[in-house]
Amino acid sequence: MKYGRLLILLLCAIGLAGTLITGAALYSRLLYLGALITLTSLTLTRLGILGLRVERRVRLSRVSVGDVFEERYEVINDGRFTTLWAEVINGTDLPGAAGSRLLTRVGGRQTRSYRARTWITRRGRFSLGPTTLVTGDPFGLFRAQRIFPAEASLVALPSIFPIHSFPYLPGLLHGGRVISRKAIDITSHASSVREYATGDPLKRIHWPTTARRGELMVKEFDRDPQTEIWLFLDLQSNVHYEKKYNEIARGNPDQWMLGRRPAFRLPPSTLEYSISIAASLAHYFLAQKRAVGFACAGGRAYTLLPAERGERQEAKILETLAYLEGDGYTSIAALASMQAAHLSSGSGVALITPSVRKELLVAVDELVRRHLRPAVILLMAESFGGNLPGSDSLVRALTERGVPLLPVYCDSDLAQTFSDFSKRAPTQETSSWQSQFTPSI
Repeated sequence: MKYGRLLILLLCAIGLAGTLITGAALYSRLLYLGALITLTSLTLTRLGILGLRVERRVRLSRVSVGDVFEERYEVINDGRFTTLWAEVINGTDLPGAAGSRLLTRVGGRQTRSYRARTWITRRGRFSLGPTTLVTGDPFGLFRAQRIFPAEASLVALPSIFPIHSFPYLPGLLHGGRVISRKAIDITSHASSVREYATGDPLKRIHWPTTARRGELMVKEFDRDPQTEIWLFLDLQSNVHYEKKYNEIARGNPDQWMLGRRPAFRLPPSTLEYSISIAASLAHYFLAQKRAVGFACAGGRAYTLLPAERGERQEAKILETLAYLEGDGYTSIAALASMQAAHLSSGSGVALITPSVRKELLVAVDELVRRHLRPAVILLMAESFGGNLPGSDSLVRALTERGVPLLPVYCDSDLAQTFSDFSKRAPTQETSSWQSQFTPSI
């Protein structure tokens, strides 16, 4: 582009100087030629961008980290004139995003399409745009562009590794009035019917009984005998660490043969490991039809998802995890202490944290005192480049209390780590811990 302008400028300058000095016809023709090329280039550029637009289509707006995101681009020329070349520039904030491409000879009333594949390596929300279309003349004198704002976004959910078993939280609610108490929410244990009352949801109506009696009857539910599972995630900013690393170029997914892709590895960050662990545990327990709740305290808000079952609950937890940042001020111990009084007796609580502060032991003791079942998943900060002395003493203190403890190290295979943890159970410590909650007969 720069050299084309210099050539035309030089041609016009020589033609103008020669015409003024000598008056020869050759120089005037050079001047006319430069002006003609300039006018032609401007006309081609204007006609080329006229009627040119781009559309982006996606099948899925939510993918998991480690998946390949596929997007379809359509460059449409609604005009009657051929565009000699058009460059598509993808302005998304998605790391390593594909989609930018150079197309040649986009004819009038023609549509050119192609697919772009991106390997998702980071969680969060990313805008699919803006998209810029750039075209110009063959001499590189002029350029024109159209910017199309983003009309959609992509949510990258945290990665989930397989957990085949987990050695704790197997118990039931205590018997007597607690287990037979009627539940406010719908559970899988319908026990009786009663007359309809104002405010009852229509989905609780038992239609066969209603038809038989001639009046609206609704179902009543008992509390589920299985305990709830709660995941407490530490987002305190001064306990998370991350190693310095260079994000290696993953390569073009279009060049991966037979669908094989490089193995995805989590960034060496205690926060990313913690979020992936929370997502995997939620997926594991929800697949076993358990009610799972989630709580964390970020820098701006306190997040609490009441314990529920099903795919909808998993979607809510995963989407919440996709946006979290390690910018909180509340410690995991304070979070557990605040929430302990609101949990059902016998519920299991998984504390996911890299913190080694002694206040964590106080929170664990309070959970045990309230007949809850705590377990600690401890991210070993030293392996992530952190400087938090005291992890050994914390491990010993938790072991003495008989609390299940799973240490997680940087670059470890999380699926294998949880598998080995499950094979070690039941240990002597776990058995003594479980005996604290065995109801007396």
